[in-house]
Amino acid sequence: MIAQPLRSRRNHWMNQVATHAEMRPDAVAFRCRGNDTTWQQLHDRSERLAGALFRRGITFGDRVLIVMLNHTEYIEATLAINALGAIAVPVNFRLTDPEISYIVTDSGAKAVITDQLLAPLIEAVRKNTPGLDVAVVLGDDYESLIAEPGDPHPGADVPEDTPALIMYTSGTTGSPKGAILSHSNLLAQSLTCIQALQISPDSVYFCAAPMFHIAGLGSIAPNLMLGTKTVIHPLGAFNATDTLDAWERERATSVFLVPAQWQVICADPTVPQRDLALEVISWGAAPASDTVLRAMAETFPDALNVAVFGQTEMSPITCVLQGTDAIRKLGSVGKVIPTISARVVDENMNDVVPGEIGEIVYRGPTMMQGYWNKPEATAEAFAGDWFHSGDLVRVDDEGFVYVVDRKKDMIISGGENIYCAEVENVLFEHPLIQEAAVIGRAHDKWGEVPVAIVATEASLTLEDLEPFLNERLARYKHPKELVHVDALPRNASGKVVKPQLRKQYG
Repeated sequence: MIAQPLRSRRNHWMNQVATHAEMRPDAVAFRCRGNDTTWQQLHDRSERLAGALFRRGITFGDRVLIVMLNHTEYIEATLAINALGAIAVPVNFRLTDPEISYIVTDSGAKAVITDQLLAPLIEAVRKNTPGLDVAVVLGDDYESLIAEPGDPHPGADVPEDTPALIMYTSGTTGSPKGAILSHSNLLAQSLTCIQALQISPDSVYFCAAPMFHIAGLGSIAPNLMLGTKTVIHPLGAFNATDTLDAWERERATSVFLVPAQWQVICADPTVPQRDLALEVISWGAAPASDTVLRAMAETFPDALNVAVFGQTEMSPITCVLQGTDAIRKLGSVGKVIPTISARVVDENMNDVVPGEIGEIVYRGPTMMQGYWNKPEATAEAFAGDWFHSGDLVRVDDEGFVYVVDRKKDMIISGGENIYCAEVENVLFEHPLIQEAAVIGRAHDKWGEVPVAIVATEASLTLEDLEPFLNERLARYKHPKELVHVDALPRNASGKVVKPQLRKQYG
């Protein structure tokens, strides 16, 4: 018996795709804008792109930026980069020239793959940032590389602990940091998704999350493992009608949206008349109000409603709320997944008792390797040999986790802790408030006081709100000012950008 090369026995998504190309070559792997890509085509195109990148000097350990909208080519590029043992660096295409230049410099990237719409932005980045020697633009440029004659790449052995991705955090609390995720991390993430979202080879997964976010690429990882069909939805201004039309047309069985999108979907009056095939609806990436969760349950009563919670540094899922508990444990993000360990601790790393608030810390196979090029931030994140999430939570007597706030969002007013998320949830319940965010503002007497920034359908004052708040919140938690805006600033993940609010109103 002839032994296989070690690289052919590695368990990562390049070999998973190669297996599907051999076993089910003509089955559809991805559908995007009505165009199908089979498993054989996906494998062949990614291998040819890898060869072209290798001939341009990209080798093991190099970093390659991907700055694209959602396309099947995004997956091809990721597979091609990883096939060389290089590291893909997905970048938010909504960032500015200086913000992308920061990522180029921090990651030390040698190449970038982009699309035509974003090519001018990348040219500006390349003029201002040395070292980005290779640029590939989707279209004729990209296709010429796929068709380019030349020797194939040598087939690097890529161990499972090799970094696959550097995912830059959204920077809601400061400058972005690059979380290093290995192939092992993504393998563990795949197993979590398969169990939590009941994914099978017969599922049709609808991907609307941007692929530069771990919610996008992380949700595709299990499909590459199982051979599940993925429908890629074009990015742009979210439109409920277009999304529902696509779900109906593609017979989508599993979908993931952020809470702000679910709010729009559930408000669409055509949903009851739709012929939908949905089996699993899921949400995450940002907090959901009780109002949105109730609307999801009422609008899609026959679908399994699953909440997935986590963060980029954990690949990302850490907690899952199964649909059977969605109403009974309204407001919870679920239980910690069985493949990781978690504790809820105080400032001295002592475990708190159930019901008390503390920071949730993690260990497990989905935990990142560290922050790229930031040893001090990595050491801080792993203080005490546990990953510090920055999430303040409480756990009930059944083990269900309730997120109280981000640690850096907590307000201390007159010695009392005020959790912004708690106040926001109450504001969400008011019938005239569409969006709400709470921040702290310095105060001579109390140290800090809460300020509420809201988008409303009608004029509303603090005096108008007082009777409503009195029934639901202790007075020290009441906002001391109400700021009206048309809409809250959000990043591409759907998260409210609180540093911007603090700068404007804090």
